[in-house]
Amino acid sequence: MKKSRVVVGMSGGVDSSVAAWLLKQQGYEVIGVFMKNWEDDDDSEYCSSRQDWLDAASVADVVGVDIEAVNFAADYKDRVFAEFLREYQAGRTPNPDVLCNAEIKFKAFLDHALTLGADKIATGHYARVREMNGQFQLLKALDASKDQSYFLHRLNQEQLAKTLFPLGEMNKTEVRRLAEQLKLPNARKKDSTGICFIGERPFREFLHRYLAFKPGEMVTPEGKVVGQHVGLSFYTLGQRKGIGLGGSKDGSGEPWFVADKDLDNNRLIVVQGHDHELLLSGALQAEQISWVAGHSPAAGAYAAKTRYRQADAECQLHLSDAAFDLQFSQPQWAVTPGQSAVIYDGKVCLGGGIIHRVFRSTHASV
Repeated sequence: MKKSRVVVGMSGGVDSSVAAWLLKQQGYEVIGVFMKNWEDDDDSEYCSSRQDWLDAASVADVVGVDIEAVNFAADYKDRVFAEFLREYQAGRTPNPDVLCNAEIKFKAFLDHALTLGADKIATGHYARVREMNGQFQLLKALDASKDQSYFLHRLNQEQLAKTLFPLGEMNKTEVRRLAEQLKLPNARKKDSTGICFIGERPFREFLHRYLAFKPGEMVTPEGKVVGQHVGLSFYTLGQRKGIGLGGSKDGSGEPWFVADKDLDNNRLIVVQGHDHELLLSGALQAEQISWVAGHSPAAGAYAAKTRYRQADAECQLHLSDAAFDLQFSQPQWAVTPGQSAVIYDGKVCLGGGIIHRVFRSTHASV
């Protein structure tokens, strides 16, 4: 009987490596694909994919699977990076990992895998897929501390029907331990952090190359000038580090945070104190909506995340044609336009949208 063929995205990291081994053990015919998504300055100290490719190839050799490198850099630049720059230039803070999953890893990669005769694709993401009554659901991973459903919320029925997440039922500690037992060459490799095309490099230095920027004033909500910013695009709401203000401008000693951006006047609004009222939001409006089921859920009570690694927040979902509104039971800290608001019904990820407007008061009219 012919084995089902699974094409697994192998990044050179420990998660996708263990995923490939698990699939082989489960009896699948496994083919590895290494995705090269970024070419600019790829030989730099910060973002070299050469070592990742060598690690992925070494693992494939140990696991006993064929692997090929496929270049998706042009797709990435058109579908992900261009949007990333547009959002930053507009003063928002995008999440390119969400777009990368929807446009590259589960679209361009999926399309390529199908040309290889794949029945399914797989990645090392921590999430789960469940089929119920002919519908595919995206579920949180068993390891809550590693759950990546937030980044996957834009996947649709067609994509989920073709996707396996072998690590969804595992804890990260188990994955590391298994990699050590198997003597995988990358068993002790650190997890990658940051945005894939930026790597570990200083973020502001990277953006300087691509964005027009105009310095301006940093002001308090009352209009008092307390410093100078280097360009609104280089700051995000809730940011504390890197704004260049100590904690003694008014003698209070409390740290400063970015609270808002006045785009019309090129001013950065800063406040003192983590719990300042301008850092708290009771409601938001999101656009560019994507529902996993292909249609919206019923309005009502759910939970939501407005950033990765955030605890689920109780909220009420209100729906309109091209947007949805969330009103939170408790004010949320540093809700940021450009980020994703992702909605959950228990462990089921329903989908989400891009945060467009933020309302300070829980009782704001949305």
